[in-house]
Amino acid sequence: MSQSKQVTIFDVLKFSHEKQRELSDKLIETTGDSEERRHYFSLLKNELFAHAVAEDRYFYIPLMMTDAGLNITRHALSEHHEIDELLEQLTDKEFNNSGWLSLAKQLRKLVHHHLEEEEHKFFQQSGKILNDAEKLSLAKKYQHEYDKYIDKDKMSLVKS
Repeated sequence: MSQSKQVTIFDVLKFSHEKQRELSDKLIETTGDSEERRHYFSLLKNELFAHAVAEDRYFYIPLMMTDAGLNITRHALSEHHEIDELLEQLTDKEFNNSGWLSLAKQLRKLVHHHLEEEEHKFFQQSGKILNDAEKLSLAKKYQHEYDKYIDKDKMSLVKS
C-alpha cells in the first residue's frame, strides 16, 4: 500500500478474506486422501482460526460495546461458530470419505457467504460506528493478534 494510505481494520480483514476465498476454492478442487487436500485443509483451518480469533477480539468485541453494533456482531459470531462446527466435522472425517467433499463444499459456501456479508454489509455499518482513529488502531491490534496464531511456515508454502 502507498504511504499516503493508512491501513484500516477493513484493509487487514479484506487481505485475510482473500486468502480464505483462495484456500476454500483450492480445497474443493482436491480429491481423495491426497497430500494436496491435507495441505489446503491445514492452511485453511489455520487461516480461519487466526482470522476469527483476531477479528472477534479486535473488530467484533469493540462493535458489540455499542448498541448499533450489537446485532451485526451477534450474527457474525454465530456464523463463526457454524464455520467452526463444519471444520470440526471435516477434521473428524477421513479425507477420502464420500461425505468429506460435500462438507468441504458447505464450508466453502458458508465462508464465501460470510465474507460477502461482512464486506458488503457489516463493514459499511461498522464504518459508521468506529471513528478514524479506532479503524487504524484496531488494524494494528488485529494484525498483531493474527500474527500470533498464523503458521507462517505453512503459509509460505502455499502452492499456486
